[in-house]
Amino acid sequence: MLEFIAHGLLPLPWWGYLAIAAVTIHLTVIGVTLYYHRDQAHRALDLHPVLRQFFRFWVWLTTAMVCSQWVAIHRKHHAFVETEDDPHSPQILGLRYFLGHGPEVYASAYKEQPDIVDKYGRGTPDDRFERFCLRMPRVGVTVLAIVEIVLFGAPGLAIWAAQMLAMPLLASALVNGLGHHSGYRNFEVPDASSNVLSFGLIAGGEELHNNHHAFPSSARFSIRWFEFDVGWMYIRALAAVGLARVRRVYPRPKYSSPARIDVEALRAVVTNRMHVMRAYRREVLLPILREELANRSRGKYFRRNRRLLMRDARLLDEEALTRRQRLIARFPQLSVAWRYRESLRSIWEERGHSNDRVVERLREWVANAEQSELTGLARFATRLRTYRLRQTA
Repeated sequence: MLEFIAHGLLPLPWWGYLAIAAVTIHLTVIGVTLYYHRDQAHRALDLHPVLRQFFRFWVWLTTAMVCSQWVAIHRKHHAFVETEDDPHSPQILGLRYFLGHGPEVYASAYKEQPDIVDKYGRGTPDDRFERFCLRMPRVGVTVLAIVEIVLFGAPGLAIWAAQMLAMPLLASALVNGLGHHSGYRNFEVPDASSNVLSFGLIAGGEELHNNHHAFPSSARFSIRWFEFDVGWMYIRALAAVGLARVRRVYPRPKYSSPARIDVEALRAVVTNRMHVMRAYRREVLLPILREELANRSRGKYFRRNRRLLMRDARLLDEEALTRRQRLIARFPQLSVAWRYRESLRSIWEERGHSNDRVVERLREWVANAEQSELTGLARFATRLRTYRLRQTA
């Protein structure tokens, strides 16, 4: 009896228990990122029906998270990101609270708005199993605990505990917590999302959170050459054997010979606007700031002002906005470059104008920028003429 309690039906060496815990946790992570997130929440991916059913069952079994509920809460997060209606934003709740109560945020969001699945869960499973999971979410983890204790004895309880802690730490704390607080940003989206790590292995690629918020409907999260998305690696492998179909990935700029601005060029610029604004910041704004501050210490002073120029106004408080206005007004070249930036951004934010009118505005912007005395701005405007659409797979 003591032997059974100690080792269960399948006694293993210590590394065997570690391997089982690591593999099962990784499988849960992959189920969440591939099925719950990329397939169901954003429709960027079509998994084979067999994989969908398996991942839905496995994630419920190992986390008590229900597919339709998870998807609805995540979609609401994107719809109201960094506002009072965001179900899980450390910018609102505070990082310390979020790291300590991450799992409770999901549960409380569902309790406070029981009709959230009806509002934000369209297209998710609605069958007997899903309804059972919504009514009895913790049956799965209870069954899992019993099975693992019977199979592995006391180590089985440790494996189960590790599985229960994994998603709160990886998904809630690492991605939803630190992913809206710390890290680096490739794109200045109007929220605080950041890439926590460039090597997306621990959380299935979800570490590249800023990339995801820049292109929510992309099945691939890695963008720069040094970034790795293990979820995308699995997607490519599954697609190769017919078990997955990629529906959408992020756009990438395609360049051709400089030409007259037309509707195709306009669409290419608007489609790639995240890349366009990133290039403008790197090629126009920051070189001017470096030159203006050449006689000063480039350390903290430069980095602080660099962040002011990068951040969306919705992420800055009144004091930071005032400091940015003073910085821009202080340097004439920076002031000109900033006016051009705001004018360019307003082109794709316009509503109710015909394509011809918007094309004409872009032509005027490019022509004026090319005649500017700012070398970086003129060079950027000429390259903007070369933007063309391309399909990315």
